[in-house]
Amino acid sequence: MPQPKLFRIIDKAIFEYQMIEDGDKILIGASGGKDSTALVEYFAHRRRQGRERFEFTALHVSTEIAPPFDPGLRQLFASWGVEPVTIPVGVLERLKPGRSMNCWWCSTQRRTELNEYAMANGYNKIALGHHLDDILETLLMNALGKGELSTMPPRLKYEKYPVTIIRPLCFADVATIIAHAQDSGYISATCTCDYQENSGRKDARRRLEALTEGNPAEKRRLFQALRNIKAEYLP
Repeated sequence: MPQPKLFRIIDKAIFEYQMIEDGDKILIGASGGKDSTALVEYFAHRRRQGRERFEFTALHVSTEIAPPFDPGLRQLFASWGVEPVTIPVGVLERLKPGRSMNCWWCSTQRRTELNEYAMANGYNKIALGHHLDDILETLLMNALGKGELSTMPPRLKYEKYPVTIIRPLCFADVATIIAHAQDSGYISATCTCDYQENSGRKDARRRLEALTEGNPAEKRRLFQALRNIKAEYLP
């Protein structure tokens, strides 16, 4: 039986960026949404294949402003041979006086917990569920908001920490992930907190869709442009 389309796309990213290597101990940030759930499913599938000797753990960082990890999703993980670990974090109590709550702050606090758990438990890589659209949206946010050409790289080795960030969904557009999740019957928890409007990502998403008209091929070419920079023709 052929692999699902999404798995073939992830395979390509894993190969090109050498994201999984023998001896790896990988921590997956499992939010409960379709993106990280697809990662957990893929990693469980790849572990069964035995292409590399690696281990992984799915870690769910729960907050007081997001839905709890769905019991049905936990059962689905169990069917893949995965027992997720959950740790709580109070993102509101960490907010500095006078600052407004927003998606960036919540994400930063959850990322901090992932990093600390990884280092405390001997994980050398953290897998995040950022996909092609996320990467291009961040590109637009940084270019238009900060005046810099940068985004979330598929593989990033921290300079200060013994941990490497990998994004195996970097070649997968959101429509492909949604289709896969629907075929696989995911129970997907979506963030429904009251602070989403404080994020510029929704605006960046609209801009990206307007720029590419939602065409996956154009999104892939925009990503490819980041790997094909002609510095001599830039200011």
